[in-house]
Amino acid sequence: MIHLQNDITRQFVAQFGAKPNVFRSPGRVNLIGEHTDYNGGWVLPAAIDKGIYLAIRPSNSEMGHWIAMDKAETVPIDASPPINQKQTRCTWANYLWGVVSQFQQRGFYVPVCNLVFAGDLPIGAGMSSSAALGSVFAFALNQMFGYGLEGKDLARLVQQSENEYVGIKCGIMDMFTSLHGKANHALQLDCRSLDYHYVPLTLGAYRIVLFNTRVKHALVDSAYNERREQCEAGLHFFRQHYNAEIPNLSAVPLTWLQASQSRIDPIVYRRCQYVLEEHVRIQAACKALTENNLKTFGQCMTATHQGLRYLYDVSCTELDFLFEAVWGNPLVLGARMMGGGFGGCTINLIHQDAIESVYEQVSRGYEDAFGRSPDLYEVITANGAEHIMA
Repeated sequence: MIHLQNDITRQFVAQFGAKPNVFRSPGRVNLIGEHTDYNGGWVLPAAIDKGIYLAIRPSNSEMGHWIAMDKAETVPIDASPPINQKQTRCTWANYLWGVVSQFQQRGFYVPVCNLVFAGDLPIGAGMSSSAALGSVFAFALNQMFGYGLEGKDLARLVQQSENEYVGIKCGIMDMFTSLHGKANHALQLDCRSLDYHYVPLTLGAYRIVLFNTRVKHALVDSAYNERREQCEAGLHFFRQHYNAEIPNLSAVPLTWLQASQSRIDPIVYRRCQYVLEEHVRIQAACKALTENNLKTFGQCMTATHQGLRYLYDVSCTELDFLFEAVWGNPLVLGARMMGGGFGGCTINLIHQDAIESVYEQVSRGYEDAFGRSPDLYEVITANGAEHIMA
């Protein structure tokens, strides 16, 4: 937004007495393809019109300062940070240090910079504010200092910074979308090869609307790791029993799974069933969007929620309530939980004339059930990282 661009520019000039370069990187929503990234499958995210704005310029001294305007926090920066050593207990700063560390490990010299950043991505709503922060910083450094890295390389760099420096075992979807997004399009991404192409997203009178449960249950991290282990157990089973070199779970034919039901652990079977059915569903969803068939696309979204709820077991009471509150409404073409699970948002495809009335109905019921109203976010697609002011 223009006001964020102006706000960080004014604060930068006031703090450092010089005009900065300004960059922007968006958050994302994932339309379909949940928990498929770490199984080597496809995802279908889209960059959105909410993101992180960064004002940055090399420091004139051996010291610099990083300022998180939203938090009113400042971190002093040393000229020679040691590679792979956390500099601060400040969480957001470690996302930036991780990016610096990755550039250093690739042999690039990273000058000390002053920077100010702010964003309009709601924290904890599943729109990937941390990936947007890492992406905009990596994009800015690459542009300013001419490192010459391509988008795929930058996405890997930001992912590795979170994996190795921050300690989050995330996939590559969030940062890849933040760097490669395109307005009015979704991004069909193969998370193994990083091949991708744009899928037209012509919504007409429909809008992408998120309902935020405003909860994040404590078991999300442990359950995420457990699901990964169960999927790895499934992959190991197929490699062993079929004596085949299978690169990832998404590459297993669904017929192999169906033929193995009596020989595989029932829980592992359900996890594999969801992943393989979702892999097929993504293809159907992309075909529907290409043909501008929003009804079929919405049905794919709804089927994904049911799979996440009953096969992958990562939903929760609040998410299921929001899903059921709109299920069957002719003005809501599709709905599902979005993200890792156990809280966060549902993503909905709602007719523009019905957003207010649907939210009022959903909010009233949700408040009666849980004592609070869900947050509502309407988002539109946007371009990926860009240099917006020199």
